[in-house]
Amino acid sequence: MKRVFCPKCDNQLAFDETKYPEGKVLAFVCPQCGSQFKIKLGRKIVRTESGQEKEVKEPDFSCGHITVIENVFGFKQELPLVMGDNVIGRRNKDTDGVDVPIITSDPSMGRKHCVINVKEDKEGKLIYTLRDFPSLTGTFLCSVLVGKKEQVRVGEGAIVTIGATTFILHVPGGEEE
Repeated sequence: MKRVFCPKCDNQLAFDETKYPEGKVLAFVCPQCGSQFKIKLGRKIVRTESGQEKEVKEPDFSCGHITVIENVFGFKQELPLVMGDNVIGRRNKDTDGVDVPIITSDPSMGRKHCVINVKEDKEGKLIYTLRDFPSLTGTFLCSVLVGKKEQVRVGEGAIVTIGATTFILHVPGGEEE
């Protein structure tokens, strides 16, 4: 299943892309706002608001990534991390400052919920730390609440719960701490 977003209201629509050939243009009508828009399958170029086209880059997992577990609020997602602070939260078209936006309808997840910091130590090994943003519902590492001003070191396979949504941290090479 492929998911697309309405350019007007940001409503999520899903369809089975395997039923259509690559290069096919599909037209959609958003059930929420009635807006009409088109997409082209197999295309890696998008049009910006100013009308210019830009190439969409493949995600870079060189600094690790998180896998959001599929649940009642959303589907499985793999989101890349970058060096420095990665602010993680619920995707919203009006929210700025979220580096890792999770597409979900989970009302208990904040727009800016937690932060995973990625940095290199003296030997060039990546170090990951987790902290709450702060959020209203808290951030849990393996079912243990992370304190409001606490910063916890995490590694491969760390299970983090924010609101009712859980994700797993993956580091390059899968090196377990």
